[in-house]
Amino acid sequence: MKRLLFIVLAMIATITSFAQQKDVTSFLGIPVDGTKTEMKQKLIAKGFVPKKIGDFERLEGEFNGHDVNVYIATNNNKVYRIMLVDKNYVDEAQIKIRFNRLVEQFENNKQYISLDKYTLSDDENISYEMTVNKKNYDAVFYQVPNMEKADTLALQEKIRNELLSKYTEAELKNPSEEITKEILNATTKIFKEMIFMKPVWFRIGENYGEYSIAMYYDNEYNHANGEDL
Repeated sequence: MKRLLFIVLAMIATITSFAQQKDVTSFLGIPVDGTKTEMKQKLIAKGFVPKKIGDFERLEGEFNGHDVNVYIATNNNKVYRIMLVDKNYVDEAQIKIRFNRLVEQFENNKQYISLDKYTLSDDENISYEMTVNKKNYDAVFYQVPNMEKADTLALQEKIRNELLSKYTEAELKNPSEEITKEILNATTKIFKEMIFMKPVWFRIGENYGEYSIAMYYDNEYNHANGEDL
């Protein structure tokens, strides 16, 4: 009981020490947020070169050892996604190696966590599965929340409301073992919700028998949620 209460108090203390900032997905240290113009300038500062054909815009450059095209997606003039697509296509054997290498890199990076395993086996028939079974080859990871960038008041209020839906103020001030576990569960739930707002994922794309990787750095806070319907 004492150990559990200590863990809960430590987690709450951590939350209350957060700075009141916005913790969102980042790409090369750049928050996936703000306007398209602002993001474009930040990417140019990182060495990406803007290209434009008519109204169609993109940036070109190198990322993680590969030449890529970079696209900025917005919702209500707020950036919610940075998309990177390989410029060069490869064959099935090479894309399998590239996909598995990316999985390995993300798994070994402490800034990311995942809820599944994505490594492709040697006998996986990518061509057949994508063509006949319309299978998508995706791998989803989440950036670990930056504990120095979170909205203190919002987090505290969220946890408090979660608990007050079940218990009174008096019960929370002097929690039983059961309530202490609920406090821990509520805090853990909030942390999970924070993680799910920062997905980074990639997918194999196919074009006439050749393959590439598309990567997505998403800020779910800015993603469309039907508010314009």
